[in-house]
Amino acid sequence: MLALDELQQRFARAMTTGDATELVGHLRGGSDSRSRLAIHLRHYATSLATALCDKFPASAWLVGAATMRDAANAYVRLHPPLQPCIAEYGEDFPQFLSRQAFAAHLPYVQSFAELEWAVGHASIAIEAPPLTWPELANLGAEHIVDSTLVLQLGVHYVRAAWRIDELMQTYLAGAAPDRFVLTAAPTAIEVLGARGAVRLTRLDEATFAFRAALAVGRTIGDAADSTLAINATFDPGTALRALLNERLVTSCSTHEQEALLQ
Repeated sequence: MLALDELQQRFARAMTTGDATELVGHLRGGSDSRSRLAIHLRHYATSLATALCDKFPASAWLVGAATMRDAANAYVRLHPPLQPCIAEYGEDFPQFLSRQAFAAHLPYVQSFAELEWAVGHASIAIEAPPLTWPELANLGAEHIVDSTLVLQLGVHYVRAAWRIDELMQTYLAGAAPDRFVLTAAPTAIEVLGARGAVRLTRLDEATFAFRAALAVGRTIGDAADSTLAINATFDPGTALRALLNERLVTSCSTHEQEALLQ
């Protein structure tokens, strides 16, 4: 008799690969164990593919429902979930879409799907109490430079080579224009959402670089230095104040505070 952990591993492999050869001999009960197992295999694949299609309705609108379903089915076969939270499943699905044959005619499909992923997560976020400028200033200039900020959960940054924000706005508005021209141009987008509401804002390159660097945990000083390398006229102080005035920052931590937590 197989140990429980080995049986579980074989069952998991059968579910993710569709090949139940090494498991069938260990099934018990009923007269047709293969058929009963096949039901579970189909349910597994169908449920995950449906979850993906539900997460990317705008991308399905763009590429076609049947094409999206085929891509979702293929993704599920190759990429089983690696964590129990189904909400995070499919984060790299946009890259997978870009490798499909139809993407040769839709070079912006990956960026559009990445924007949709950000919009979806932003729309379910809940706004936290914002950090105010006086609260940050009280740290003192010598500590602010080496501090890191935590932004609202509904804030995301997406860079694209196309004006995909216009295409997403068209989808969200439920519009059906007679003609739509998607422009190829570098586009830096800030996605901000909470409780079902989402706002897309196109940022200039320096502001985007500064905010995106802070969003991934770089210190204020590092974010400022890297942005100044892009645009020597960039004003980090003004940009930092604007970020707080827009209520996008929830907390700040210094190196000393982080060291105490370790």
